[in-house]
Amino acid sequence: MSQDRTTPASVVSLEELSSWPEELCRRELPSVLPRLLSMYQHSDSWIEHIQLLKIIVEMFLPHMNHLTLEKTFFSQVLPKTVKLFDDMIYELTSQARELSSQNLEIQSTLRNILQTMVQVLGALTGCVQHVCATQESIVLENIHSLPSSVLHVIKSTFVHCKNSESVYSGRLHLVSDLLQALFKEAYSLQKQLMELLDMVCMDPLVDENDDILNMVIVIHSLLDICLVISSIDSAFHANTWKFIIKQSLKHQSVIKNQLKHKDIITSLCEDILFSFHSCLQLAEQMTQSDTQDNADYRLFHKTLKLCRFFANSLLHYTKEFLTFLSDSCCTLHQLYLQIHSKLPPSLYATTISKAQQEEIAGAFLVTLDPLITQLLTFQPFIQVVLDSQLDLPCELQFPQCLLLVAIMDKLPSQPEDVQVLWCTESQLSEATARVSLLKAIFYSFEQCSGELSLPVRLQGVKTKGQAQVAVTLYQHVCVHLCTFIASAHPSLFPELDAALLNAVLSTKMITSLLAMDAWCFLARYGTAEICAHHVTIVAHLIKSCPGECYQLTNLSILLRRLFFFMAPPHQAEFIQKFSPKEAENLSLWQYISFQALSADLRKQTADEVTRTGTTQCREWLSSGRTLGELESLNTALSALLTVCNSAGEALDIGQQTEITEVGSQLWAFLNKQVTGQPYVQQTFSLLLPLLGFFIQTLDPQLISQVLTLQTSLLKLEPPDHTCLAVLDFVSSLGKLFIPQAIQDKILPNLSCIFALLLADRNWLLEQHTLEAFTLFAEGTNHEEIVPQCLSSEETKNKVVSFLEKTGLIDETDAARVERVKQERGIFSEPFVKVTAEEARWSSLQPCAKRARHEPPLEEEYRAAVQTAAGALEAIELLLQKSPAPDWLLLKMEVLQGKIQKLKRCSL
Repeated sequence: MSQDRTTPASVVSLEELSSWPEELCRRELPSVLPRLLSMYQHSDSWIEHIQLLKIIVEMFLPHMNHLTLEKTFFSQVLPKTVKLFDDMIYELTSQARELSSQNLEIQSTLRNILQTMVQVLGALTGCVQHVCATQESIVLENIHSLPSSVLHVIKSTFVHCKNSESVYSGRLHLVSDLLQALFKEAYSLQKQLMELLDMVCMDPLVDENDDILNMVIVIHSLLDICLVISSIDSAFHANTWKFIIKQSLKHQSVIKNQLKHKDIITSLCEDILFSFHSCLQLAEQMTQSDTQDNADYRLFHKTLKLCRFFANSLLHYTKEFLTFLSDSCCTLHQLYLQIHSKLPPSLYATTISKAQQEEIAGAFLVTLDPLITQLLTFQPFIQVVLDSQLDLPCELQFPQCLLLVAIMDKLPSQPEDVQVLWCTESQLSEATARVSLLKAIFYSFEQCSGELSLPVRLQGVKTKGQAQVAVTLYQHVCVHLCTFIASAHPSLFPELDAALLNAVLSTKMITSLLAMDAWCFLARYGTAEICAHHVTIVAHLIKSCPGECYQLTNLSILLRRLFFFMAPPHQAEFIQKFSPKEAENLSLWQYISFQALSADLRKQTADEVTRTGTTQCREWLSSGRTLGELESLNTALSALLTVCNSAGEALDIGQQTEITEVGSQLWAFLNKQVTGQPYVQQTFSLLLPLLGFFIQTLDPQLISQVLTLQTSLLKLEPPDHTCLAVLDFVSSLGKLFIPQAIQDKILPNLSCIFALLLADRNWLLEQHTLEAFTLFAEGTNHEEIVPQCLSSEETKNKVVSFLEKTGLIDETDAARVERVKQERGIFSEPFVKVTAEEARWSSLQPCAKRARHEPPLEEEYRAAVQTAAGALEAIELLLQKSPAPDWLLLKMEVLQGKIQKLKRCSL
């Protein structure tokens, strides 16, 4: 000790310093520390560096003033330590490719570097432990160089360990023991650092910008480490995330404005998806394996537990920082969709057992539901989910539909302003347009063609006293939509009505049917006055339709269904308002089932419709019989057909005879026009089932004429609606006994008609033909013609398969799902929308025909002539409604001159 006192501290060697007692170190600190720090800064030797660092940390650090640690030690030593560590990492990476069991020199060099790195980590651990041991409450500003430096070194270590397979290639075993020691030391250092950071105190009332910035840097650095270790150690990864969330919430009031919330949410969502996919892979492996491996099952549960942890972390973070997550809503939305796209009943789901599916749902999916609840009131999330420009791939359409329905279920419990926000459209600009929730549901629903056609099955709604059963997607959406209608706030009724009407007018029939089902529920659930009001609105819409179009078809189906829910007094009012005595109202009565009326009203209305309809037919027969008047004739025939189908028992003999006579007279005129003028075929298609209804009283000669014409017409490949009308007529012959004298004229044509239709490749026509043929074969007294209808072996097999209810194609479930996925691409093609102008002219133009094998120019000639004829018929119709303008005659003369010129050119 006397020697220690006489020898100046400035010239004592490092070996001597390392043997100094604690008291001497404390006493000589002011004189020795500057020398040691200077040596550390100027040394070029890694070995000397680590030797100096260890001496300072182990012998002199305990005696330093903890309030001045940053200035006297950390800020002077740690930057050089970080550079030293980075240099060693670089040296390892550069020389690793030369590592081999034969090259002992490189092997020794690399191992020495790794050992030195372990010692550096140990020294840093000593620094962290010292701070933790000497301070109860830590002010980050007093040690701010320490956390940032330590985190940098830890991250570099983990990155090197993660990349070790590629860095050391096939020679990893030569250094694996030291890499393992390095990882453990970094792991321990991070745990110590997290303990230190947990002791940090930040006063929310004091705006210390440096302190806030330092804490934010620490959290973001830990986030970077999470990205590195996610595939190395799941438990450590989870603990790091737990610490990030904890510190973010602990210092929320002071750091909330500086945190990179989007990065945190994005990383958390990525980790959720990674763990979820790992969980699915394990579940799939167990499903495909014949034996249940306990190790796999434990790993599955461990991964599932990790999924739940990450999901709960996201839930907690989202709850506390919701107002800062505007730019994270798209990520959260995609998270929900991606998860549900990989689970049954999605067509793109991983194949897992029912038990594992339930485990995932019970442990993990339950956390997504409260997440959606938290986001319900957040307008940026609403904007993302209901974005009018949202363009999702096929596999995410079904999850989007499920999400929208889940949101709809939650809305009734939300305040009115939140409900209004979801259920109303908004268009601040073209880029930020938002559709209403109901419109989005209908659109999303119609994109799920594959799920609807299979159909996929979902859990049904639980009801008292009944077991929960699986339901189709259609049933699922319909039930939840009706539930929402029953509980929606009254202020949403205008939006509801508009959404239902728009969906009814959809080009997609499945969407229209869904809206009709919901509308019918509304009619039953609401008051009788609401139902009557809706029926009146639909009736006016039908009368305002400019011509035949898909919208008119949809509205007519809705009118027919809603009419059943009207109260009798309101039905009577409807009859007065839209009296069937007036010909213009037949356009409504052709769509209404008379079964919806009471017996008295049914009799009265059927009589009036019959009288008005037959009068219209006779007026047409006695008039000029122009094509422009065919529309009113078609309406009258359609109304008469409706009476026969839904109120036939209300017709007396006189009325039946009158309809039959009118039908026979129309037939006498129209049968000469059908084959030459295709636009008469619509009228013909209405007349056939009307004649078929009175088949028992028709003259056999007339029946023979009808069948002869039908045979000729089918050979010309008429439109489908004409073929279906032919089917309707021939199927009615099943119970008719045909007199012997005329059998040779009727039966051959009958068998020819069935043979032609059974050979048709149109799937819809084929199905109707099989049904009609079966009905005919079961009821006919002329069994001998049944085999004559089966003109080929293929047709015979088709009929046998239909009768036995067996498919022609044996298809596995997996193959069917794949086929449906491929078909979805076809169904997703945009439908051609009928414009109002096209609808106005459609009733005056020829019906569309199937393509015939004619020269292209001849087809063009035919189309041009038909268009010209349609235009002339339109002018004729206008002249009947109002006087001609002065210029019309001049224009007609010009057109006549062009016609004469065309005649000369064609000669």
